[in-house]
Amino acid sequence: MYKPNSMWTWAFVGVTCVQAAIVLAFESYVFGLFQNGLRDGVQNGLRGDANTSEDYPQTIPTFLTLYIFGCVYELLLVWDALRLKNTIQIIGLCIYNLGLLIYAAVQTDQINEAVNELDAAIDTTVWPAVKPFLIAIPCIIAIGSMGMSFVARKLYGEFAWTIYKHISADLKMKRRYLTYQIYIALLKFDFFFFLGFTIQFIVIVASKNKSDIEFALTIAAVPVTIVLLLLAGYFTRKENKLGMAAIIILYFAGLAYFLFKLVRMYQNTERARLYLPARKSLTIFAVLTIILIVLTIINAIMCASNFKRGLRPYIEHVKVDDREGEEGKPVPMMDMQAPHLNYGGYMGGGASSRMTID
Repeated sequence: MYKPNSMWTWAFVGVTCVQAAIVLAFESYVFGLFQNGLRDGVQNGLRGDANTSEDYPQTIPTFLTLYIFGCVYELLLVWDALRLKNTIQIIGLCIYNLGLLIYAAVQTDQINEAVNELDAAIDTTVWPAVKPFLIAIPCIIAIGSMGMSFVARKLYGEFAWTIYKHISADLKMKRRYLTYQIYIALLKFDFFFFLGFTIQFIVIVASKNKSDIEFALTIAAVPVTIVLLLLAGYFTRKENKLGMAAIIILYFAGLAYFLFKLVRMYQNTERARLYLPARKSLTIFAVLTIILIVLTIINAIMCASNFKRGLRPYIEHVKVDDREGEEGKPVPMMDMQAPHLNYGGYMGGGASSRMTID
């Protein structure tokens, strides 16, 4: 089990944990107030196809639950990034936190709109009670983002030494390794934004007509997508060109799907009205997912172009060296063991495993 071993790794954990603890407490409180404020009968989710106000008893709890999951998932990514000493993922987490900030701002407007639409179906004291907490959440995340960015700058210098120990001074290999790190980090963020969009779509839109084939296909797409993301990382590590080509084709299919959904939400049709209660939130998730998919496709192609060029031994055999002292001093390079470069005919099996300094 990984444990932070330097001042700045502990600082990054501290900033994210304090932010998550406060935000989770506020979100849980807002969730409880909203649910308790609903009149009898409304909590059971009376819904109609045309009256969008009847969708809000399901819409708002979905928003809040998804936001809570987003905060917990961020903590998991923080632990994973520090464990791997992945500076790219650390930077990605700072951007991800800004995404939570934007979502928190939209959430305030959504809940206010829901309270106004529900009118007599919800207690009039709910909005005055939750408003201060909804305003405080973006402020807390903004402060947390500044703290994370500052510590991330310090971690960038600290973790750069780890990459140097792994890849030595080969600039081309460093670029290949950096491309690999970006790609793996993107896969982790793809998971959350795809899942966030899909859950909202299932609960708020697709569940209105459970007999529709789209409802079943969307539910089935969740486990399938998780497996595909895992396979994407596996094919990259194993440098499997056929598998990577299939994954890239599926990325383009996913891109077409989200573009289709984004256009459909704003069409002047009866079906588009089903998206109204969650259209702002779904738009944010769809746009961010489209951007991530485009970046993922670009990096997937770049990773595939780096296959059979000597990167695989570093990815498969080198582990992050945790033999740092209590004061965070790096292990001397002469004590480092280079990876056994006996893959694919790059070097002979009899090459010395000790790094040679010219």
